[in-house]
Amino acid sequence: MIVRKGRKEDLKSAMELIKELAVYENALHEVKNTVKEMEKDGFGSNPVFDFFVAENDNGIIGMSLYYYRYSTWKGKILYIEDLIVSEKYRRSGAGSRLMEASFEEARKQNCNGVQWQVLDWNEPAIKFYEKYNPARDAEWINFRIEKQQLDNYKSSS
Repeated sequence: MIVRKGRKEDLKSAMELIKELAVYENALHEVKNTVKEMEKDGFGSNPVFDFFVAENDNGIIGMSLYYYRYSTWKGKILYIEDLIVSEKYRRSGAGSRLMEASFEEARKQNCNGVQWQVLDWNEPAIKFYEKYNPARDAEWINFRIEKQQLDNYKSSS
């Protein structure tokens, strides 16, 4: 198995992993992204994400998709949006190798930390992440506005 930076030609496999994760999380209907959008967003004139892939003789078996966020208190942070290993390759070391590649990238890019989220019911993922001794944040609540809400938003001023 090797871990390497993702390439445009890896996006179809990346999307398959994304959908596999969405099925696991009972949220396949939430996946609106497409390979075409990922090509533009990751390899266009203004890339907004990057990724690592874990690959073996059978092809791409996992990925870590990340981007940079900026904290007014902490500065540049590498944010792991998703770390996914195909179910049949879990416990192969792929997740650890992807996580370590993400940490190394954060060091190379002079980030002040790495952040990620996990669903509160995903015990296998929580146990995996706990081996890195991360700080757990119980204070913050996540909010979001979906595209349809943005499209329908009218300023009240």
